[in-house]
Amino acid sequence: MLEPIELTNSSEEVKIKLKNNKKKLEQRKASYSMAIIAILPILAILISLVLGRYSISLPEFFDAILSKVFGLNTGVPNTIETVLFNVRIPRILSALMVGAALAVAGATYQGLFKNPMVSPDILGASAGAGFGAAFGILLSFNAFGIQISAFLFGLAAVTVTYLISMIIGRGNNATLVLVLTGMVVAALFSSFISITKYVADPYEKLPAITFYLMGGLDSVSMKDIKILIIPLIVGVIPLILLRWQLNVLSFGDEESKSLGIDTSKLRVIIILCSTLITAGAVSVSGMIGWIGLIIPHIARMVVGPNFKVLLPASLFIGSTFLLLVDDIARCAFSIEIPLGILTSLIGAPFFIYLLIKGRRGWV
Repeated sequence: MLEPIELTNSSEEVKIKLKNNKKKLEQRKASYSMAIIAILPILAILISLVLGRYSISLPEFFDAILSKVFGLNTGVPNTIETVLFNVRIPRILSALMVGAALAVAGATYQGLFKNPMVSPDILGASAGAGFGAAFGILLSFNAFGIQISAFLFGLAAVTVTYLISMIIGRGNNATLVLVLTGMVVAALFSSFISITKYVADPYEKLPAITFYLMGGLDSVSMKDIKILIIPLIVGVIPLILLRWQLNVLSFGDEESKSLGIDTSKLRVIIILCSTLITAGAVSVSGMIGWIGLIIPHIARMVVGPNFKVLLPASLFIGSTFLLLVDDIARCAFSIEIPLGILTSLIGAPFFIYLLIKGRRGWV
């Protein structure tokens, strides 16, 4: 209930009540928005289940579930079960998890560095993880080895970016230096990727690396889901539990320390978790850019800057976004378009929009 404002109150009391009412309205709006956002992935899943080269209706899907999981004889053709459980469901699950991971990592990086232009791509995490995965493919690592390699090089890229920006970034130029340093580090790891492709076997390794780096979920399986779910759980759960501390970090180190928060330890945990889920996503899907930049901004427009709701909103919107983009990639054209191309076509204009808005004092 909103507090009634009596005309007999003093000016200061009226201001306080107006402020409280505004805060309650914002909280109510955020709650309603979160309820709607939480439904979006479910709707996207239902849409994705019936879309594809092989048409499957929802009744056929539920019959296949009853047949496969509970062993009931529903008369569903084996072809439908094969398409659902070997192709479509793994692809849907991987799109949900990769989209959620990249969006949460992007929102977390933006809060940690207090910079709305930051994302796993701009900080070099994606390029570093991409090089690590390409390096693993070159050396014939197994899936787990590729994931470890992606994580280590992704972490190295973010660490180098942060250290260089801390050394040379001062005052009002700190934000610009961080972004530019991240771009330089990303370019450096991109050159490492080019070297890896140059020395790779042109008949086996090079095609695998090239198609992998373009980003896509066309070859995912349940084995990939099992590999991805571990870093996703290990990385996302601590970030969700620590999301209120991201709000405190925005006030500065001194204010955070006065509230009993170890800012140095918190930064290390956040960087490790964000890099882990980025590397996990990249190791399965390849380099799918822009999600970590645009999704947190969309979530912020809907639910506001409070990380208590911003991180869950980014998770739901990111998973929904990538799943719908994947539907377009596999259904809109006669040949499948790599996800990295589609997300770039969407993300680049949005980045220009952010730059224009930044001139008005947002960045």
